[in-house]
Amino acid sequence: MNLKSPFRTRTTALFYFAATASLCLQGVLAVKKEDFKTCEQAAFCRRHRAFADAIVQASQSTISKGSSSNLAVPSSASPYIITSKSVHLEGHTLVATILHDTDKVPLKLEVIFLADGTVRIRLQEENPLIPRFDETQKHVLRDEGNTLEYASADSIGYSSETAGQSVVHTVCYTKEGNNFAVRLTEFPWSLAYMQDNKVVIEINHNGFFNFEHLRTKPDTSETNGVEGEWEETFRSWTDSKPRGPESFGVDIRFNGYDHVYGIPEHSASLSLKNTRGDKDGYGEPYRLWNLDVFEYELDSPMALYGSIPFMVAHNPNSTVGVFWLNAAETWVDVTREKSSTLSSLFRLSGSSKEQAVNTHWISESGIMDVFLMPGPSVSDLYKQYTALVESTPLPREFALGYHQCRWNYIDQDDVLAVSDKMHEHNIPYDVIWLDIEYTDGKRYFTWDSNNFPDPVAMQKQLSHDGHKLVVVIDPHIKHDSAYYVWKEGNEKEYFIKNKAKTDNYQGWCWPGESNWVDYLDSNAMEWTSGLYHLDKFNGSTTDLFVWNDMNEPSIFNGPEITIERDLKHYGGWEHRDLHNIYGMLYHKATYNGLRTRESPNKRPFVLSRAYFAGSQRYGAIWTGDNAASWDHLHASVRMVLSNNIAGMHFSGADVGGFFGNPEPELLTRWYQLGIWYPFFRAHAHIDTKRREPWVAGEPYLSIMREAILERYRMLPHWYTLFRETSLTGMPIARPMWMEFPKDTGLFAEERAFMVGSSIMVVPSTDPDISKPIDVAFPSKENWYDMHTYTSYFAPTKRQFTIDLAQTLVFVRGGSIIPTRERQRRASALMKYDPFTLYVYVSRDGTATGKLYLDDGETYDYEEGAFIERELLFVDSRLSSRPSAHTVETSAQRIFLEKMKKVRVERVVIVGLRSPLTRATVTEGDVVREIELSCGGSKASSECVVRDPAVLVSNDWEIAFS
Repeated sequence: MNLKSPFRTRTTALFYFAATASLCLQGVLAVKKEDFKTCEQAAFCRRHRAFADAIVQASQSTISKGSSSNLAVPSSASPYIITSKSVHLEGHTLVATILHDTDKVPLKLEVIFLADGTVRIRLQEENPLIPRFDETQKHVLRDEGNTLEYASADSIGYSSETAGQSVVHTVCYTKEGNNFAVRLTEFPWSLAYMQDNKVVIEINHNGFFNFEHLRTKPDTSETNGVEGEWEETFRSWTDSKPRGPESFGVDIRFNGYDHVYGIPEHSASLSLKNTRGDKDGYGEPYRLWNLDVFEYELDSPMALYGSIPFMVAHNPNSTVGVFWLNAAETWVDVTREKSSTLSSLFRLSGSSKEQAVNTHWISESGIMDVFLMPGPSVSDLYKQYTALVESTPLPREFALGYHQCRWNYIDQDDVLAVSDKMHEHNIPYDVIWLDIEYTDGKRYFTWDSNNFPDPVAMQKQLSHDGHKLVVVIDPHIKHDSAYYVWKEGNEKEYFIKNKAKTDNYQGWCWPGESNWVDYLDSNAMEWTSGLYHLDKFNGSTTDLFVWNDMNEPSIFNGPEITIERDLKHYGGWEHRDLHNIYGMLYHKATYNGLRTRESPNKRPFVLSRAYFAGSQRYGAIWTGDNAASWDHLHASVRMVLSNNIAGMHFSGADVGGFFGNPEPELLTRWYQLGIWYPFFRAHAHIDTKRREPWVAGEPYLSIMREAILERYRMLPHWYTLFRETSLTGMPIARPMWMEFPKDTGLFAEERAFMVGSSIMVVPSTDPDISKPIDVAFPSKENWYDMHTYTSYFAPTKRQFTIDLAQTLVFVRGGSIIPTRERQRRASALMKYDPFTLYVYVSRDGTATGKLYLDDGETYDYEEGAFIERELLFVDSRLSSRPSAHTVETSAQRIFLEKMKKVRVERVVIVGLRSPLTRATVTEGDVVREIELSCGGSKASSECVVRDPAVLVSNDWEIAFS
């Protein structure tokens, strides 16, 4: 046990967390900020901010002595230059050497050009004293970075010229009509990324680049001084820093932009606020360091459970991105040129005088590895990003349904009783969840035999009704020589070692004394995956899936409630180097275990709390332990959107709030919003009152039921959206600006959002139902209330006052939405149900949409076993044709045979300017007239075709007149 722990016994530790949880539920306790570092308390962050301030002061002094503020080069105070004649082009890579004006340690700069216009910048010592950690790319990039497509050497143009007192090197090439160029300046060194002859991203323009080269520890008593270079103490923990200072930082400027987004996870605003020199901004940088933050506060740049160092900048003309590939602790400052006197001092000669966002990125260790993505469109940007980290794959279909969870369902009878109550109240659901109490003394992969005497029988009963079970399995392994998991891991030496590497690191979590697996060891990863196999995880079946919680990792007696930085991993690396990918590696191990537990393999479902870029490959995430408050309801939208912006698309928030007891109105509103999260789960703390939908009684039960039924109606559309993102990388839950990129009034919008390109959701997040809700309808298009079909002619703004049973969901004109209308207990029972198509006509009388389906379980879709239809309404004709991805294969033929009776049972057309009187279907060689009725109860512009009886697998056309 760590003698510096504030907890001397297991009882003390668990009593502390139970007591604080109880206080939180009473609304007494807020986040304990003193448990977590500020930038000033993190020595490397403090040093880099001080370095940046010194550069600014030196530049101000230069200007005050008569120099022009329109500097011919970036900040002349920067001490780093590119050495003369070191710059040369090697195929698709521009190579140079950078030197500090006093320490003279050569740094190797590589500027690598990818075929899609992305530029990769790698920088470290030419001859480091010892190797720096460079394995993040192995775990994050597609195929470990081996399949990146580089620009061909003959497509690159290279030139250099003298500009003032410096030499500027330019590399340019063209991709799909877009002209890209990189301009590398030698003195002081800087890099400008240009698109169509305009600078969009600049590296080290402000001169904040600072690289702490590896060095031998000086033989002096002053090495551990106030700067904390060789040792650092936070509260009762000391970080020994055996490698000494090895951090680096650089400024990245988005020229011509005023809005930046991404870098989750924070509870911050969607459009990231300034972090320096702005009374309306934050006083701290955005921190990326995966942490278990008890009752996190809102509107804050504090680090939370996940970290994705991907930032997007947007203006009406283009969207660009920066991906900072580093898994160590990272801080990011944000300032805007128009509001920052300091940053306005630095202008590149010939660069735009428009506004700019200046960012300052600071990482503790590793190498500097940065990708600049040019867009220029949103879709271009996400193609470029997913070419690096991959897209979100198709999930198991059941995972898109409703998940019912709490900490904890008491026993086997409780689980089945909840399931029966769902059926009794006609509430569909797909998954019921078990938290930590199902285990034998918090020993994962075991069951409490008293409360869960026959888990297999329980799972079979759930499965009979179409349901699945999810159980939590956390990364901490109880230190217990009689526990087979601990015994095997210890014998195989798979646990993380202590600082001296003489024994296993031991910390405290739910089981008490625990150990953590070292996932940098591929053998340990494979061993962990094997624990999920049916022959190892007794009591599990193929209908059981997994929730990885506490995998930041959370350690009750560790610094900042996590692991110590100087612990040793496989290969001799310190934990500081890889902390932010630790949770992802555990997520991957679980994913691989579920994927390989049966043959042929089936798609897993794994929820994770910690995440990094690349986690989207392995499953869903959620926003952690939120609170049952209206503020947290509102904040969930921007948090889910920020995750989607950063490529973590399958995300949601605990419906109802984890902590506290929501009043019925809040709970109801949360369900109405939660059905529009990509991941839809209700969850609650162990000390909360039961809050399954029927507990609140009427009218709340009926309203929540209707919301959940709406989710199930829309499952075909959700699944089709996941298909789209698997191919394009486009977010599923999208901020409004993504669909309407030129509408500046939407750039900071964080309440209304889009689900795909067709549906706008405007949630009610205020307890006062009499308070009007403002809705801006963008674009010159019709918008239709999804429930009443009332149309609104955009662009326009309206105010709505709605009662508790109403929601504001609008469909964009020109959209076709597929649904399934028959009520079932679970999505598995809907597999062969017919479809309804809703056609929302645009102003020009057209509409388009897609319908995608496969078996929802296997990987057969990769062999062509799917149906994907392009739906088109034009000239009063609705047609269905196969998508370009459809290829005839043996797997496809088998799937088509299974789905041969699945049909379209109804078509609803909304927004017609003149009534229709007749409809005929052409399917193959058969032409037949079908029933049509217009002027329904909802709107005079509504026309309904009842049972056209066309098959989803066939080509067909319905002609209206």
